[in-house]
Amino acid sequence: MPIFLSETITRLRESLRVVWPFLLLALLQAVLAGASIYALSAVRALTGGEVLWVLGQKDALYYLDRFAEYGREDDFRAYQNNLAIPLAERDARLSLESPVPSYEVMRRGFIDAGNHPDDLDSVIWLLSTFWNFELVREPVRQWAIGEKYLDQVQALAKEVRAARQANSQVDTAMVQQWRGRIDTLHRLMLPGILAFNRSLGESARRIVVILLVFNGLTAMAVVGLALLRVGILLQRQRKMENDMAIERQGAQLTLGAIADGVIALDTQGLPLYMNPAAKRMLGIRFRKVHQRGLAEWLRFDASVHPAEEVARLLDHVQQGELAPEDKHSWHLLRSDAKKRIVQLTVARLQIHGRPSGVGLVLRDVTRENDYLDQITWQASHDDLTGLANRREFERRLEALLISSGQAQPAGAVLYVDLDQFKVINDTCGHQAGDAMLRKISGELQANLRADDVLARLGGDEFGILLPGCPPLVALRLAEQMRLAVQACKLQWDVQELATTLSVGLVELTPELDSMQEVLRVADVACYRAKERGRNMVYLYQPDDAEVLQRVGHMHWVQRLRKALEQDRFSLYAQTIAPLHSEPPGLHFEVLLRLHDEDGKLVPPGSFIPAAETYGLMPEIDRWVVQHVFARLAQQARQAKMLPVHTCSINLSGASLGGEDLLDFLLDQFSHFGVDPRQVCFEITETSAIAHLPTAVRLIKRLRQLGCRFSLDDFGSGMSSFGYLKQLEVDFLKIDGSFVRDMVKDRASAAMVDSINRIGHVLGQRTIAEFVVTPAHVQALRALGVDYAQGYAVAKPRPIEEVLAGEKAAALTGA
Repeated sequence: MPIFLSETITRLRESLRVVWPFLLLALLQAVLAGASIYALSAVRALTGGEVLWVLGQKDALYYLDRFAEYGREDDFRAYQNNLAIPLAERDARLSLESPVPSYEVMRRGFIDAGNHPDDLDSVIWLLSTFWNFELVREPVRQWAIGEKYLDQVQALAKEVRAARQANSQVDTAMVQQWRGRIDTLHRLMLPGILAFNRSLGESARRIVVILLVFNGLTAMAVVGLALLRVGILLQRQRKMENDMAIERQGAQLTLGAIADGVIALDTQGLPLYMNPAAKRMLGIRFRKVHQRGLAEWLRFDASVHPAEEVARLLDHVQQGELAPEDKHSWHLLRSDAKKRIVQLTVARLQIHGRPSGVGLVLRDVTRENDYLDQITWQASHDDLTGLANRREFERRLEALLISSGQAQPAGAVLYVDLDQFKVINDTCGHQAGDAMLRKISGELQANLRADDVLARLGGDEFGILLPGCPPLVALRLAEQMRLAVQACKLQWDVQELATTLSVGLVELTPELDSMQEVLRVADVACYRAKERGRNMVYLYQPDDAEVLQRVGHMHWVQRLRKALEQDRFSLYAQTIAPLHSEPPGLHFEVLLRLHDEDGKLVPPGSFIPAAETYGLMPEIDRWVVQHVFARLAQQARQAKMLPVHTCSINLSGASLGGEDLLDFLLDQFSHFGVDPRQVCFEITETSAIAHLPTAVRLIKRLRQLGCRFSLDDFGSGMSSFGYLKQLEVDFLKIDGSFVRDMVKDRASAAMVDSINRIGHVLGQRTIAEFVVTPAHVQALRALGVDYAQGYAVAKPRPIEEVLAGEKAAALTGA
C-alpha cells in the first residue's frame, strides 16, 4: 500500500475515533427530525381532510334542502358531489377497520374525498401505524359516529328525488316535511361533527408535544456529549501546544542562524561570536570589533532613528529583552556607509540554568522592503502615466469627504473623458494611444495646483480632485485644461494626433456624502458634456432632472445584473377574464417582479426604465421566457391541473429589434416542448412601429407555429389605426388611460368604443386594461369589449397560485 494512502487511512481512523459519537447522535437526530416532520405532515393532511369531510356533509344537506324546496337538478348534483366526500372517506375508514385492509381502496377513497395525492401515503401510514393507540382511535370513533346518519340522508334524498321525478304535484306541506327532516338530520349530525373536531385537534396537539419532547431530549444529549468531548480535546490541545512551543524555541533560533546574522554577546554586551552572515551584514571583521562595546559597531541611520531611540534599543538588546516598539524594521548603517534594513531578535543564553549572555539575530529585510514599496506604489499608481490610479483616487476622495466640515465645501471633482480617443487606437495603434495618454497627463498636471490630485481612472478616463476649491475656480481650471488639451498635438510618424476633453464638474457639497455618489454624479455630468457636443465642461446642478434620472438608472444597473446572477426575479400573473362567456382555460398575463437585497418585492416600474436605458431588457426578456416555458411544461405534465388557454408574455422593444430573438424563441419551444398555441406574445404599439419590419417577420413566423400576438397600449401612438393593417395580431389591448377615464369622460369612452369596433372589424379580440371598478366592467360589457384586465378582475399574484387554478372574480354574471 502506498505511504500516502496509509497515512490518509490512519488520519481518517483518528478523526472517526474523535467524532463518531457526534455522527451517531446527529444521525439519530436527523432520523427523529425526519420522522417528526413526516408525522406532522400526516397530521396536517388528516386535519385538512377533516375540513373537507365537515364541509362535504354540511354542503350536502344545504343543497339537498334547496333541492327539496325548488326541485332544481343543479342543486341535486351539488348535493351528490358534496356527499361523495364523506362517503368516499367512509369507504377508506371501513377498509382500515377490516381484518385485511386494502391500500388501493383506502387510497381511492381519500382521493375521491378531495385529499391531495401527495398526502395519501402519510395519512394512511399514520392511521395504520397508530390504529390501536388512543391518539388515533378516539378521533376515528368520533368520525364513525358522525357518519352514521349518512344512510338516512341518502334515503331521504332518494325519496325526494323520486317524488320530484314522478311529476306528481308536490305540495307545500310535503316540502316542509322534507325540510324538517333535513333540519333534524343536521341537528343530529352536528354534535358528532363537533366531537370529531375536538378529538382530532386534541390528538394533533398531543402528537406535537410528544415530538417536541423527543427532539428536545435528543438535542440535550447531543449538547452534553459535545461539551464532554470538547473538554477532552481542549486538554489534549493544550498539552500539544506546550510541547510544540518548547520545540519551536530551539528550532527558530537554529533556523534563523542559518539564513540570518547571528551574534553571541557576553553578559557585558561584548561580542563573543559572529557568523559569516552577520559579518557581511555589518560590513566588519570580527577580530576588529572583538572586546568592543555594542554601540561601537552596531550603528543605525541617525536621520531615521534619533539617538535616544538607538540608546534604548541597545540597552534592551544587552538585557536580552526587546520592547514591542523595538520589533519593527531598523535602518542599519554599515561601516562603509551603505544602508541595510534589518529586524532584530534577541534571546537570553543560559548554561546550567545561569545567564551566560545574549543571542542577537539580524534579519536583512532590505529586498522585502524595496519590494513592498514597489508593490505599494503599483497598488496606488498607474503604470503607464505614473498618475494615481482609481483605487488611490477613491481613497483620497473618501478621506476628503470624511475630513471636510459641514460648514464649508470640501472642493470639487472633475471627471474627464477623451473625445473619440478610440479612433487614435484603431487608426495608429495602441502605442500611439499610450503616447497620447502620457502627453495629455502632462498637460493636465501642468494646469493643476500643488495639492490637487490627478488620477487615471481607466482607459481614456481621468479623475481630478480639487480640495478646497470653489466652483468658479474649479470651472476656470477645467476650462484651462480643456483648452490646453485642445491645443496639444502629438507627432506620430507622418500623422499629427489630437483630441479634446469632455469634463463633468461636481462641487463637493454635504448632500454628496459618499464617494460612490460623487463618482456616479460626476460620470453622469461627463456624459451630459458628451451629449451636448463634446469638448466642453458641464457643471452638475443638483436640480438637473435629466442628470438625476440617469443617476437613478445607473444605480439600478449593477443591482439588476446582480439580481440576474442571484436569480432574484420572480414571476407573477394577472388573470384576463372574458366579459361574455366562461373561459375554456387559464388566461393570464405574465408580470415580472424583483426581490431586492432585503427580500422586499420591487414593482417593475422601478427598474424597467433603467433596464431599457442600459440595454438589459433582452437579457431579462430571455430570463422570463425560459422560466415561463419551464412552468408551462411542468403544468402540462400534471394532468389534474387546469389547462392553460392563453399565457401572455411581454417582449420589449430592444428584444423585438434583435435579429436573434426568433432563433432564441424557436430553441425554447423545442427545448421545453411547450405548445405554441398556449403562448401569446405581447408587444407595445410603439415598439412594434419602431421595429416594424422585424416585428412583421417575427409575428408571421411564430403565428405559423400557432402562437398568438397581442398589441399592448393600443391607442397611445400617433398612427395606431394606420399600422394596424400591417400587424397580424390576435388581441388589441386598449390603452389603460382611456379605460380608466371612460366612466366619467365621454371622449375616453368614445375612444374605447372606436378601438373595439376597429378590432372586431379586423377579426381581432379586444382587451381592456386598468379595469378597477364594477362600473368599468358594466360599461365595457355594454360596448361589447371581449376581455377585461385589472383589479376589478384579479390582482397580480405569484404565477404558482394562478396555475394552481385559483379563480378570479366572475364577471359574466355581473
